[in-house]
Amino acid sequence: MNLIIRETTEADRKTIYTVEAEAFGYDKEAKLVDSLLDDPTAEPRLSLLALENDKPVGHILFTAAGIEGSDRKASLLAPLSVIPEAQGKGVGGKLIKTGLRILSERGVDLVFVLGHPTYYPRSGFVPAHTFGLNAPYPIPEEHSDAWMVQAVNGTALDEVSGTVSCAAELDKPEHWRE
Repeated sequence: MNLIIRETTEADRKTIYTVEAEAFGYDKEAKLVDSLLDDPTAEPRLSLLALENDKPVGHILFTAAGIEGSDRKASLLAPLSVIPEAQGKGVGGKLIKTGLRILSERGVDLVFVLGHPTYYPRSGFVPAHTFGLNAPYPIPEEHSDAWMVQAVNGTALDEVSGTVSCAAELDKPEHWRE
């Protein structure tokens, strides 16, 4: 597989929307990403596009996050999308790995995700509640392991706890429910 991962530009907006909609089979996430790309509270953000033989096959977005009472830099991964015919080929994992590396280089300490509790641990994510790190909205107990975190710089997980804040476009209860 000839996969290239690169940062997106404004010229990629339509492509990102198409990848998101195709990956999920509807446009809820595509509209969210479009809004987050315009949301100044999402800065600093990292948007990556995966291309296989020049065809867009995946996208990942990381937006700014904070932790109450801490000056640690944090990001929130939301969403990760891979078009159906490219799923199961490692595209998502490569997008995550590339994104975490770039965020680490940019001084981000922690990355959070609300996602599938059997998928994201493969990329090093662990349940955030075990570190006293709460999502912006309560996660039901039966889904608590879906709220995850990864330290990408140092020992930040040993030094922080509290509620995570996120970009305004994500700070809505409907984004925090199954």
